[in-house]
Amino acid sequence: MRSLEGTRPGGRGGPGLPLKPGRCGTMTHDYKRNGTTTLFAALNVLDGTVLGRCMQRHRHQEFIRFLGAVEAAVPAGKLVHVILDNYATHKHPKVMAWLERHLRWTFHFTPTSGSWLNAVESFFSALTRQRLKRSVFRSIVELQTMINRYLAVRNADPKPFTWTKTAGQINANLNQLNASLH
Repeated sequence: MRSLEGTRPGGRGGPGLPLKPGRCGTMTHDYKRNGTTTLFAALNVLDGTVLGRCMQRHRHQEFIRFLGAVEAAVPAGKLVHVILDNYATHKHPKVMAWLERHLRWTFHFTPTSGSWLNAVESFFSALTRQRLKRSVFRSIVELQTMINRYLAVRNADPKPFTWTKTAGQINANLNQLNASLH
């Protein structure tokens, strides 16, 4: 589970120069920011589906609302393990109180600089590469519509998440990360 903060619609004064062999694409210098949206997303690693919600802000109130949406979507009796970064919103006292009332839920926090451990990062990476990068959105509604369309298309043919490294390789990387931090 993660949120993509600061995704913003904006417009540019004109189109960039056309792509040519040996020349990268360009963008104009003038950029108009039209607001931001926050995308909260939860990846079901077993079947590859993503539950996502765009919200105006990234505070504990919005995060609790998103947790409620996930709670409603997960069948009763199933345990819910959530991988989170150490963002303050995720550890707010009201979020922790919500967690205490929902006994089937367990939060696991990634270490600093360990966001790669969170499988939903692959979803955010694909969304950024395939839909957000170099796109122009003239309003927040247009941006949110595109994000929701991307979610629908992706969930129509989901792919389960699979690690490309073995547990031993991952543990070796974690040990190296811990050694560099301490």
